Amino acid sequence: MPLLGIGSFDWGNAPPGWYLNWTTQPHPEQRPDVAFARMIRLKGEGFAPALDQIKVTAAQNPGVLWLVGNEPDVPWQDGVTPEQYAATYGVIYKAIKEADPSAHIAIGGVSQPTPLRLAYLDRALAAYRARYGAEMPVDIWNVHAFILREERNSWGVGIPPGMPVDKGTLYEVDNHADMQIFRQQIEGFRRWMAERGQRNKPLIVTEYGVLMPDDYGFPPELVSKFMTATFDYFLSAQDPTLGYAPDGNRLVQAFCWYSVADTMYPTPNLFDPKTRAVTSVGKVFRQYVAALK
Repeated sequence: MPLLGIGSFDWGNAPPGWYLNWTTQPHPEQRPDVAFARMIRLKGEGFAPALDQIKVTAAQNPGVLWLVGNEPDVPWQDGVTPEQYAATYGVIYKAIKEADPSAHIAIGGVSQPTPLRLAYLDRALAAYRARYGAEMPVDIWNVHAFILREERNSWGVGIPPGMPVDKGTLYEVDNHADMQIFRQQIEGFRRWMAERGQRNKPLIVTEYGVLMPDDYGFPPELVSKFMTATFDYFLSAQDPTLGYAPDGNRLVQAFCWYSVADTMYPTPNLFDPKTRAVTSVGKVFRQYVAALK
């Protein structure tokens, strides 16, 4: 929701704990009780905003969460090769830490933690190691958790730039809100982290939800049921061999439903982007969050 402020919606007594708008600056209609995650966007060898502005923002906002990129694995999002991502990440990480050593820097979330996307991340880690002579420094691991088809010239999320294959995991539309697959993806990512010596890092899920429309078989009732099932899972899922030990071995430390008020994919919206009225999904969200307080 980059065009609307989090404070412009009626959250009742159940505001979210945090949000992002795919930029480094919150909307003027901000709420002081809702944290804001800052995101740098990538494209090819470049990124935005400029490095000088990133440093100024970091110095003025100590200790905040930074996300380096948005779906670098998706051609029509940030769309960079693993090697491009590694090179850019190194520059940005160094600049932010020099301006604010207390900053928390997360890797850009790939669209879904499938074997193909994990192979993309492995290449990025290897490229960083080759370029900088060290392991990629990641304070917080980040992933998106959609369930979409991986195939060139098809629906879904396509094939990551630089990956020499035409197919990955061939999910069907009916899989889009499958809780078993959802759980397997999150647990698979935590396993991938542990196998690479990263179990002692927090994991956040910065984007996930139901993108398919009602007439594809995803009415508000199903969307709400999926949303609350994922909330239940995130709040309770633990694993003594994979989870984050400082957080009671929980698998995920923070998560962000997509979206508050999107115009391109309105199915999961909590509010109407034009009227700002709460949706039926939004009413379920408010009830769920209020019950946690």
